[in-house]
Amino acid sequence: MSLDKPSVVEANLEKGPLAHRPIDSEFPVVFANEIARLESYNKHHYRPNAYLHKWWARRCGSTFRLILKSLVEDPDLRDYYRPGGLEGVVILDPMVGGGTTLHEALRLGANVIGIDIDPVPILQARATLSEVPLEQLEEAFSSFYGDLHGRLAEQFMTSCPSCDRATELMYVLYGRKGRCACGQVVLVDSCTLRHESDGSRVVICPECGQISRRSGRVSEASHHCSGRSLPYTLLPRGNKTCPGCEEPFVELIDSPFYARYEPIAIAGRCPDGGFFFKQPGTADLALIKRANDERSLGQFEPLSDFEIQPGPKSGDLVRHGVTSYLDLFSSRQLGYLGAAVDLLQGFDGLVKLNLGLLVSTSAEFNTMLCGYKGANQPRPGAIRHAFSHHAYSYPYTALENNPLYPKKTSGTLQALFHARVRRARNWAALPRERKVRAGKVAEIVEIEGERGTGGEVHHQGQLVDGERKFLLLQGSAVRLNLDQDSVDHIVTDPPYFDNVQYSDLSAFFRVWLRRIFAKEANWDYDLSGSAVDPQANGDGQYERVLRGIFAECKRVIKKESGRLILTFHHWNPKGWLALTVALKEAGFVLRNRYVIHAENPASVHIANLRALEHDAVLVLAPKSAGEARRWSRPATIDTSSSQAFTGGCAQALGWMLEADVDAAEIGQIWREILG
Repeated sequence: MSLDKPSVVEANLEKGPLAHRPIDSEFPVVFANEIARLESYNKHHYRPNAYLHKWWARRCGSTFRLILKSLVEDPDLRDYYRPGGLEGVVILDPMVGGGTTLHEALRLGANVIGIDIDPVPILQARATLSEVPLEQLEEAFSSFYGDLHGRLAEQFMTSCPSCDRATELMYVLYGRKGRCACGQVVLVDSCTLRHESDGSRVVICPECGQISRRSGRVSEASHHCSGRSLPYTLLPRGNKTCPGCEEPFVELIDSPFYARYEPIAIAGRCPDGGFFFKQPGTADLALIKRANDERSLGQFEPLSDFEIQPGPKSGDLVRHGVTSYLDLFSSRQLGYLGAAVDLLQGFDGLVKLNLGLLVSTSAEFNTMLCGYKGANQPRPGAIRHAFSHHAYSYPYTALENNPLYPKKTSGTLQALFHARVRRARNWAALPRERKVRAGKVAEIVEIEGERGTGGEVHHQGQLVDGERKFLLLQGSAVRLNLDQDSVDHIVTDPPYFDNVQYSDLSAFFRVWLRRIFAKEANWDYDLSGSAVDPQANGDGQYERVLRGIFAECKRVIKKESGRLILTFHHWNPKGWLALTVALKEAGFVLRNRYVIHAENPASVHIANLRALEHDAVLVLAPKSAGEARRWSRPATIDTSSSQAFTGGCAQALGWMLEADVDAAEIGQIWREILG
C-alpha cells in the first residue's frame, strides 16, 4: 500500500439508485485498521490534545478522521494526509464523551456542535478546543505550582539513606493492614520492590522491614536483620489466614480508607546518590503523623457533597466501608487538593479551566487507590493509576505519590502539565499523523494548514458562516435546542449498553470539579437523560434515551444529504436490540457498514475478558433520503471472531431497519441469531 495515498476498500454490497456521499459506497478499511492497531496501544500519544482530563472508552482519532474525510466532496481533499475538506460544514455529536468527533472535525475546518449531559466532557471540550496562548498557560502554571510548592513541599521531604541529605520524596509505598487473633498483619503485592538491569532485586525484609539489594539468587542477601522486628506481620498477598493463629485476616472496614495502610518504603532521588528506596525513619513517620493530626475537613463543607452515592461501581466502595470520597486520599494528598482548589480561585476564564481540569485529573494519580507496578519487568512507571481497570480496586501495595515533585515523574503536576497541556498545545498548533509500513510507523508527517483549536460561539446562528467554530451545550440530547434541517452530518459513538463508568466512576472527579467550577456548569443535572444511568438500565433506559436522541437527530439533520454515522459494538443482544429499535423508530436506514479495528486486546480493563476488538462503522440516512440498501437477514452470526461477529450484527441491523417488524419481533430475532 502506498504511504502517500491510502488504498480504498469498496463495499461489495448491492447499491441503491444514488450514493449521495462517498462513505455510502467506500471506506479505506485496510488503511484504517493499519493505523488503529498502532493507535489503540497509545491513543494519548496520537491525539494528545484530546486527553487533558480522564474519560473512558475513547475511540481512535484516526478512525474518526477517516470517517469525516469520507464525507468530503472534493476527491483530492479526501486524502488522509491533506489538510481540511469540511470547511464550514456543520457536524453534530450529541454524545460528546471524550470529544473525538469534535476534535477531528474541527481540524478539517468544520463547525461543530457538541452535547453531553455530563459536565465533564463539556468542560474538557471547551478547554481543549479553545485557542489559548501556550505562553499564558505556562506563566499561570508556573505561578500556581510555585505557590502550591511553597505551601506544601516541606510535607513531602525525606533524607537520602546514604548521605543523609534532605530531598523531596517521590512516593511512599504502603501495605494494606488487616488483623487476626495474633494482632496486626500488613499485606503487600510482593516483598520485591524493583528489578535492576543487572539481575539484582531491591527487596524489603519481612522480618525487620529493612530494604536491601539482592542478587538474582533468592537465598543470597546483602543484609542481616538487626534484631529489631516489625510491630506487625508482613506477608505477600495470597495469604488469607494467619500462619500463627490460623484465623482469616479481617479487613479494617471500621477505619477510614486512608488509615488502612501502613508505610513500608520511601522512594526518592538524591542529587549525589541517585535513586533510592529506604525504610521509613522516625522523621518520615513524624511527617505522616503530623499530616494526619492536622487533617481538617472544614474547608470541604458541606461534607455531603463528597458522600458516595452507591452505584454498580461506587457501591463497591460502600461495601468496603468507604462512604466519602475524601477518605480515598491520604492526609497529604487531601491537603494538596484542598490547597489547589483554594489557589485556583485566583484564576479565571480558560486559564482556570485548563489548570482546574489538570488538578482534577491528577487525583487519579494521587489517591490511596493507586497501586504500585514498579516491581514489574519491564516497568513503564511506578504508579498504577486508580482506574487502570475501569473500576475501583483496592491495592495491597498502595502508592502515595508526591504531586509536587519538581521533576516530570509519573502522575506529578509537572509531568501532567507537560504531557496534557504543553505537548498537547504544541500538537494542536501543528497536528501530526503517522504513515505506516509493514505494521510499523515509518514516518511522522506534519499536516500543515490544520489546527486543533477554534473559536467558541454561543448561538447556532453563528455557525452559518466561517469555519473551525464550536458550540457546546450541556444537557440531554433527547431535547436539542437546534433548528430543524440545520445539521449537515452527525457523527458519534454511543455509550456501551451496560457501561456505567460514565456517570458512576466520574463522580470521583466531579466532586472536585464542582468545587473548582461551581458556576461554570450544571452539577445537579437529571440522570434520567443519561443513556447509561447505572440505576435504570435494567428498566430499558438505554433504549428509551437512544430513541429520544435519534428522533432529535432525524429532526435536525438535513434530510436529503445528511448522514448519521455511528461506531458501535456489543456482545449483548440487548445492546443491539436497543440500537435497532431506536434507529427504526426514528426513521433511519443503513446505507453501508464497515468493520474496523477499535480496541487493544492487551488493555488492562479488557484483558482476559470476552471483549470485542472491532467496531462497526454504521452509515445511516433518513429513510426519506432515497431507496435504502437491500440487506439480507443472516440466519446466524459467527461468534468465533470479533470481526465476523461485528460485521454480522451490522448486516442484521440493516435488514431489520428495512423489514416490517416491531420491537418485540426485533428482540426475538436478535436472540435467535445471537444464540
